[in-house]
Amino acid sequence: MKKERIKKIKGWIFLLSSVCILSAACGGKKTGAAGDTGDRYTPVGEYPIVKEPLEMSLFAMSAPNVIDLQTNDFTRYLEEKTNIKWNFITAPNDSAIEKINLLLISNEYPDAFMFRTPDVAQYGMKEHILIPLEDLIPQYMPNYWKFMQENPELWAQQRQADGHIYGIASFNECYHCNFYNKMWVNMDWIEKIGLGIPTTTEEFKAVCKRFLELNPKGIALTGSTTGWGEQFISFLTGSFITNPGDRTAGDKLAVSPSGEVVTIANQSQYREALRFMHDLYRMGAIYDGGFTQNPDQFRSLVNQPGAPVLFLASGAIVNSVDADVNPRLYRAYRAIPPLKGPDGTQINTYFKYDNLQENKLVITDRCKYPEAVLRWADHFYTLEGYLQYQYGPNLDGKDFILYPPGEVGLNDKPALFKVLNQYTAEPQNHDWQDIGLIYATAEIRLGEATDPHIDITSAAGLEKLLVIETETVCEPYAQKEGQFDVLPNRLKLTSKESDSVQTIAVELKKYIDENTVAFINGRRNLNTEWDAYVSGFNRIGLPQYLKIMQTAWERQQGN
Repeated sequence: MKKERIKKIKGWIFLLSSVCILSAACGGKKTGAAGDTGDRYTPVGEYPIVKEPLEMSLFAMSAPNVIDLQTNDFTRYLEEKTNIKWNFITAPNDSAIEKINLLLISNEYPDAFMFRTPDVAQYGMKEHILIPLEDLIPQYMPNYWKFMQENPELWAQQRQADGHIYGIASFNECYHCNFYNKMWVNMDWIEKIGLGIPTTTEEFKAVCKRFLELNPKGIALTGSTTGWGEQFISFLTGSFITNPGDRTAGDKLAVSPSGEVVTIANQSQYREALRFMHDLYRMGAIYDGGFTQNPDQFRSLVNQPGAPVLFLASGAIVNSVDADVNPRLYRAYRAIPPLKGPDGTQINTYFKYDNLQENKLVITDRCKYPEAVLRWADHFYTLEGYLQYQYGPNLDGKDFILYPPGEVGLNDKPALFKVLNQYTAEPQNHDWQDIGLIYATAEIRLGEATDPHIDITSAAGLEKLLVIETETVCEPYAQKEGQFDVLPNRLKLTSKESDSVQTIAVELKKYIDENTVAFINGRRNLNTEWDAYVSGFNRIGLPQYLKIMQTAWERQQGN
């Protein structure tokens, strides 16, 4: 353990040293305002952006299927196009926030953060490290600004509690993403079991029981803790109450039918959801690793030979099984509807606020050339820019075709593009996949050329598969009026409010996570310890937390 601690400390020292070098190279002095706009730049809208090469530092999230952002083909293409070179500081999703905070505490932070970004209330409104962008965007981002003018509600949605806009947003009008809590079943095993696809919680138990009888080494149900839509608890909770998701604070906040901000984690319906999952655990249906494993471990588990997985939680099956590497297994999985609970509840949560992802690019006061950063980012908000970061720079015409003649999109209209270099979850160094700034309107997403007769169980048929599965087994079961509803991913707090809830939020997530698992695996008893668990929320400060969140929600609705 001592050696491990020393190793970790050395790693942080190396990271801080790297940041110091990058910061010195980027020019250092805190300005917080646009730099010189004279001879350095070409006119807005023209490329390259700067006449002489310019280097800056950028924090970005790394991904398992992107080998190295620094040497990536799309990175090099953007360098040549813009004359701007980024020195990347990266971290995986699981440790990104920790590293971001370390960089900021060290006072040697980069010029900008992209994709996983700092807390705006803390580092924007309170400490003024992140600079306001609402006056700069109209001047230096013609593509982005045009889109915002066409969608003024999105522009208003980005204003923080102090009235400023601190970041550039991603926009992903992804139909299937709005229903990311999906459960997939191995249809080959369903056929062997002979009981059909389960439609109720009781039928689900029966199918899991029969599967384990036929295959004692098999895994009836699993997922991961942090992967997109990979939390099986979220899907199963929909048989009892709307699950608001687990991607943000972990507080399970929702809007009650009466309009109050509450947590579902102390509701009686959540208790019954835990009881159902405890029954599954007792029969051996829930894989223990599903409470702790990361997406990579989950993926390895699903693909290992000799221990089939019957049910798996995933926003998209391609994240768990690669259609090209393991086509037979990929073809076996199909999504199922939410299970009908004892009282008839059957909800697949519709995440209505997920199209806009705020503050995906923020600029720090250390940056001398914020206008250059914004002009660089503006390329992402074009059809070609979107396709390039997703599929490759297309320099040899092997990544995609724009406006392919005679082809139709998923919406049966003339296609906007045809993808030649299909998405893969395997490591590659040609494009950024999902790391960049997303500009994916419904028109763009549904404009991909698709053979009307395409095999939806092939890699090329992924998007159509997800649309079909969402239409048939998700959207019909979205939460309705009179049921618990979702909130925006992050309510906009003032710096004072943020300070007040910071510690409570951490303790609340820990309390809910630990007790949820404990009630499912039986370490805590739902019959004798539930009341004590509910009372425990008061000790953490839940009433104060909910009061602040209610104020923020009402203020946000009034904007």
